[in-house]
Amino acid sequence: MRASVFPEIAIMAPEILIPRKDIDVSRWAVIACDQFTSEPSYWSRVETLTAGVPSASHMILPEVYLDALSSDQLDRKISDINESISMYLSDGTLAGLPSGFILLDRSTEFHASRKGLILAVDLDQYDFTPGTALRIRATEGTVLSRIPPRVRIRRDAEVEIPHIMVLIDDPDRTVIEPAFASLQSAGDAPVYDFDLMQNGGHLTGYFAGADTPEAEKIVGALTSLLHTSADGFLFAVGDGNHSLATAKAHWDSISHTLTDDEKSIHPARFALVEVVNIHDEGLDFEPIHRVAFGLSVEDFYASAGTYWAGQGFHFFSETDWAEQSSAFEGSVQIIPVLQGEQTFYMILTAPRHSLAVGSLQNALDHLLSSRPDVRLDYIHGETAVRALSTEENLGFLLPSISKNSFFETISAEGVFPRKTFSMGEASEKRYYMESKRISTKE
Repeated sequence: MRASVFPEIAIMAPEILIPRKDIDVSRWAVIACDQFTSEPSYWSRVETLTAGVPSASHMILPEVYLDALSSDQLDRKISDINESISMYLSDGTLAGLPSGFILLDRSTEFHASRKGLILAVDLDQYDFTPGTALRIRATEGTVLSRIPPRVRIRRDAEVEIPHIMVLIDDPDRTVIEPAFASLQSAGDAPVYDFDLMQNGGHLTGYFAGADTPEAEKIVGALTSLLHTSADGFLFAVGDGNHSLATAKAHWDSISHTLTDDEKSIHPARFALVEVVNIHDEGLDFEPIHRVAFGLSVEDFYASAGTYWAGQGFHFFSETDWAEQSSAFEGSVQIIPVLQGEQTFYMILTAPRHSLAVGSLQNALDHLLSSRPDVRLDYIHGETAVRALSTEENLGFLLPSISKNSFFETISAEGVFPRKTFSMGEASEKRYYMESKRISTKE
């Protein structure tokens, strides 16, 4: 295993587990457990599709059910998950590939292609605490209360099956794209090639052994990316922040019991992820908007004027903004505020936070601390925000995060404010397909 670990770039070429050839992978792969949490019918359909057959659905706990489970029921569910994992290992349902990487291509109804790279990252070079200068960094604040239930699932599991996606800043497309093209053109059969359930699109994957030219080029290209980073920042966690934080918490809980030699090769030290180039055309960054229920525009204006004193706060009606917008240029922050059919414009000319979403979130947190009657929700899509905005509810439309400044912003700010962006539509989220051992138990 040592030969497959690359400490400088914080990765390992792992022994990836995938379903053996006779398994129906269209019923094996299921979407990330934190999706469709307000649509139990989606997960009921998953249960129907996967009943009585080998499936990753038996290895995960969909979050749609989490709040409804008692402590005893959660214990039973976790026990069932671990029993399924043990059975899939013992009966050969999960087949191990040699040390290496998987290069994949995902198509959806929204995009014809999104390339990915399956590898394992070194948890000793990751910390979800804002402000750390490690190779792997969180992109949003971590809610610590969400970690313990996940650690309970991971604690006794022999295998991890993650939905984590991490990003690299590779505008010249040197890491993933040429390796995928090389493997595809070589004529070797893919290790999987199938349609994903429930309109998830299509997934194709090619294996590159750790000793192949493609793997060598991947390692070399990642090393070159690292050397262009101003502060050693290589991987940004795009989806699955809390899942990777859970893996880190689990590793920290056992690493102190190991010798240095044991630590260097223990499988729990390395977490399986999909790496995606932030510049891939198949990866969209969508802003997550806000709606404040039970908040009038007058109350918001009064609170905002006080909170943003000294930050160049202005508030215009739509008509006034049309007349005066040309006077505001440069690095001003502009947020449309919706009240029913009316649109107002909130302006900050001297903001303390570099992002409009950060300025707004801080102000709303301050307001909500004294207004328990106001409820804040995080909304995907401008159409939905406009539909929810009434005379009693205020909608706030936020700008998209730039891919070109994404890594720079993380370096400067530490993490984005919570609920800043979403990577693609719900059906484009990662499906559970590959897995990896995290236990030394055989």
